[in-house]
Formats: sequence, structure tokens, C-alpha cells
Amino acid sequence: MEVFRKKRKLHLVFEYCDHTVLNELERYPRGVPEHMVKSILWQTLHAVNFCHKQNCIHRDVKPENILITKHQVIKLCDFGFARILTGPCDYYTDYVATRWYRAPELLVGDTQYGPPVDVWAVGCELIPRHQHVFSTNQFFSGVCVQELLDMEPLELKYPNLSYQALSLLKGCLRMDPAERLSCEQLLEQPYFDSLREESESVTRELERKRRTRQPRKHLPPGYLPQLASSTIFPAVENRRNYNNLRKFNYHLPNI
Repeated sequence: MEVFRKKRKLHLVFEYCDHTVLNELERYPRGVPEHMVKSILWQTLHAVNFCHKQNCIHRDVKPENILITKHQVIKLCDFGFARILTGPCDYYTDYVATRWYRAPELLVGDTQYGPPVDVWAVGCELIPRHQHVFSTNQFFSGVCVQELLDMEPLELKYPNLSYQALSLLKGCLRMDPAERLSCEQLLEQPYFDSLREESESVTRELERKRRTRQPRKHLPPGYLPQLASSTIFPAVENRRNYNNLRKFNYHLPNI
């Protein structure tokens, strides 16, 4: 909304947002209501998907960086870790993203990654490539990754989740980033069917109004509407100013 410099620092002014997703998580310690979860996920995925289409990865998607306006509109913020992707074989900084939301490829120090880091949430074991990257990283010298013999499936960990919600969650949590669903694919999941239908309905209505809108009337050159009196500019003063203007523009009609 505004940019200004003060004391050799550049300040960016954005619209005011009431709170963040973190505030909602703290507000509902037993779980955020389903309809709010769906709306937040739907809008956040659209925001991240837009970034990915611009060849940009956010690299710090977390509750604190997902703002909510008083009209329940989601705003993805804080692009301090964001980066434009330059090529499939390029190397990027691995020390990015907040620890609790850091994808496994980042945790092990993999410097060749991409958009899947933004859709990752949590994981429990590493794919062979990440095991190799981990073992050759000097910062993890002497550290071993524990072998998990018994893993709890999501169906047992979250027994109250619907099949559609579990499907969405599994699409985000695939350990191999190559197998992780993209934001565009996640938005097509059955979990969002109701929101997708609502969005398409609104789009159709806007398109219908656009097509039925009356065309603007073409006015003749030099046309000005009849000047009306007001408490600020009385009609006499309007007429005097208008006639003075007419001296310099003979196309204007007499009033």
C-alpha cells in the first residue's frame, strides 16, 4: 500500500490483518473446526500455487506466515526466504524454513530441491537418496538415523479424519519430493469439492454479469454534463468557471 524510507531503512506498508493461523491453533487447542481448516488450506494452496507458477518457492510456509483478515481472507506473507528457481540442476541454500515445517530433503542438507518443500508437513523416514546425502554431510558426522521398525499409519493416528482429508494429507506427506503432489493437484482433491463448486459458481455469475452489462454510451467530443449546484460549488460559480474555460476551448457549448 505504501513504501517509504526512514533512517536509511526501506519500509513496506501492507493492509492490516487481524490475526494468523497460529492464533487459530492456540484458540482451538483440541483442533480447529473442519470448515475453517478447509477454507484455510484451500486459500493457502492457491497462494502457494500462484508462487510456484511464477517459478518462485516460498521456503517458509508456517502458521505465523499465513495471515487472516477480518473477512476470513488468507494472505501468505514473509517472503524473506523466497527464491526464484533458476534450473533443475541448480543448488540452493539448505538452511531455510522453520525447523518444525522443514521438509526431509532440507533436514538432511540436500541442496537440490524445489516446490515440494512448500507442501511438506511432517515425515518419519528417509528415502535412499536422502540417507546418502545425510551420511556424507560433514555437519552430521557420527550421527545415525534411527531405524523405525513400527510406524503408525495416519489412519490410526487420526481416526476421526475423513477419507478425503487423509488423501489430501498423504499427498503432502510423501517422503520422496518427486512423488509429493503439487499445489495444483492438491486443489483438485475431493476434499475441496464443495469449495471448488462454490468458486466455480461465483466465477460463472461474474462472467454472466460481465456479458449482460450495458455498454457505455459514446458521447460527442467536447461534451460535459450539466453542472449542478451544490453547497460547495454554487451553480453561478460553476457557470462562471465553465465559461472562463470555454474561452480556451471553443468546442464547449454555452450554458
